[in-house]
Amino acid sequence: MTDIFTVDQADGDEPTPRTKRRRSKPVVVLLVLAAVLVAVLVGVAVVGGVYASRLASSFDEGTTKIEQAFPEETTRPAPAEDGAMNILLMGSDSRADATTIDDAGPSDQRTDTMMLVHVDGDRENVFVMSIMRDLYVPIPGRGENKINAAFAYGGSPLTVQTVEDLLGVRIDHVAIIDFEGFKGMTTALGGVDVNSPRGFSTGPYTFEAGPNKLEGDAALAFVRERYAFADADFQRVKNQQAFVRGLVNTVLSRQTLTDPGKISEFVTAMSPYLTVDQGFDAGTAAGLGISLRNITPAQMHFFTVPTAGTGSVGGQSIVNVDQIGLEAVKQGLATDTLVDVPAAR
Repeated sequence: MTDIFTVDQADGDEPTPRTKRRRSKPVVVLLVLAAVLVAVLVGVAVVGGVYASRLASSFDEGTTKIEQAFPEETTRPAPAEDGAMNILLMGSDSRADATTIDDAGPSDQRTDTMMLVHVDGDRENVFVMSIMRDLYVPIPGRGENKINAAFAYGGSPLTVQTVEDLLGVRIDHVAIIDFEGFKGMTTALGGVDVNSPRGFSTGPYTFEAGPNKLEGDAALAFVRERYAFADADFQRVKNQQAFVRGLVNTVLSRQTLTDPGKISEFVTAMSPYLTVDQGFDAGTAAGLGISLRNITPAQMHFFTVPTAGTGSVGGQSIVNVDQIGLEAVKQGLATDTLVDVPAAR
């Protein structure tokens, strides 16, 4: 069996095996991308052609593209026939060593946050499923390991293949965000109202249970912290979901949608921190945004991949998969009926 792979840069761990370090632009997590989609849509709906064109150019020119984001086609599930879309979001940390994500080779880059965004075929619901970074799963060609080891072993292609094998559905797009991007994003929006599941303190910041207005370094601290909680990553995932929910509510608010300057500032601030697959350009983003134009926050559902507690392998803590719960989620994804899966609501 492969040695357990420790990939938590925030904790100061060093990944093994060591690999060649290369320089790359910062990397990215998704629902930020959903906000960019809304921004492109707003440019069309509120201001008109010239402004929308500038916004699209800002997105395409600012984002980094992954040359090889997906595994070999022969290893992949078939595309969905019902129009559903699955987007894999990964969150990274610029405090990690500079690496490359432009090829399928090994990387020291950490992916401390992973989310699957499922947009149903009729565009009436969006599901955001957090995938625990320590989830112990088979990684093709590498045996069983923590799921965030896949990126370190084989970049985006191996990560996509691992998630596709786990869930049994095709990943249509990939987006990665550097946590540092949260700071500029929240500032551009004038802060994000986040309903914290519980009160806690970290460093100089104290967050109350309930509403908090987060901006800059405070927002970054909120989504990063795990040591303040007895259940560590489980609570951190809940906090990240709360942040994304607050982000969506802020972007979809009238104060944002009717303010072209705020939208432009948001897209400009975020684009340099976004890395996406080659097919996810402004045109694709605008098309998805238009198809989701009637979505409300109530139609966005947040949940976590079913788990069965924690364990230990090779002295490292892992999170076990709840196989029965996972099968229900897989069936919901395959048939585009997640809305009927209790775990997803």
